[in-house]
Amino acid sequence: MAVGRLFQRVVDVLPEPSLRVQRAVAAAVILTQGGIAVTGAIVRVTASGLGCPTWPQCFPGSFTPVPHPEIAGIHQAVEFGNRMITFLVVAAAAAAVIVVTRARRRREVLVYAWLMPASTVVQAVIGGITVLTGLLWWTVAIHLLASMTMVWLAVLLYVRIGEPDDGVVTMLTPKPLRQLTLLSAIVLAAVLVTGTLVTGAGPHAGDKSLDRTVPRLQVEITTLVHAHSSLLVAYLSLLLALGFALAAVHAPRALILRLGVLLALVCAQGLIGAVQFYTGVPAALVALHVAGAAACTAATAALWAAMRERAEPEPLERALDLDDEVVLPARPGRDV
Repeated sequence: MAVGRLFQRVVDVLPEPSLRVQRAVAAAVILTQGGIAVTGAIVRVTASGLGCPTWPQCFPGSFTPVPHPEIAGIHQAVEFGNRMITFLVVAAAAAAVIVVTRARRRREVLVYAWLMPASTVVQAVIGGITVLTGLLWWTVAIHLLASMTMVWLAVLLYVRIGEPDDGVVTMLTPKPLRQLTLLSAIVLAAVLVTGTLVTGAGPHAGDKSLDRTVPRLQVEITTLVHAHSSLLVAYLSLLLALGFALAAVHAPRALILRLGVLLALVCAQGLIGAVQFYTGVPAALVALHVAGAAACTAATAALWAAMRERAEPEPLERALDLDDEVVLPARPGRDV
């Protein structure tokens, strides 16, 4: 508690951030969390995963790349560049904590904000384990899934920041539709998991050195692709069913719009995956597919968050919350 009070005193010397500034910082958190997943994919498809063979240093005794006869300079640059982007992720996460603390936002917002730097530390550790274990396929899979989780939480942070702290929470859809949305999110998680399995058995191991072999998932990739695509179809089917249900209950237009954006992203993602499969998994499409996964995750989180509204209470509700006496308007024909 003493540390918390000290931190509050320190940030209180800063100018109080406006709501626009808070949301801009939250948007930066989403972009950096999703962006580092894409740059991580670029590291993998360019076989630069061991461009820096140690962690946290790049080479023993050096945090920066050094000439090495067995590691190409381009691989060093790509891997080191990805590590440097981590500083942008950390900066955005730290800024989120600072602005919401300075603005004295409600506990819910503070929790989401603090999850950003905490999860970034966890990601750094997972990344270190991935390098030190020689790019084991399941460590790479966990690394990507953690990034998608952070994208989800970053979107919730962005949405919650935009809500008034003294607002009243109202559910905008019936409970069965919220449950259907949650089910779609669970299926999305299964889609992401099977996607990492396809990657684990696929041609892009992250390193092509002749003196070491990167351990791969020993399962027929066609089988994994069929499982992955079947779950994507199930996910899309749930979203379509949700769309008809939302239309039936006359859901708010903003909610329908978010679902429409999500459907477009999922269809585009399915198209990219199909092209990948039939063209031999070109490197550029792998990075684009990871970006699509982050976009679908963010859009699903935004849809889930839109199922409820936290709005300013009506004037009468505010009055009833006060301890002072409430003076109601006089009835017509009566003396005041």
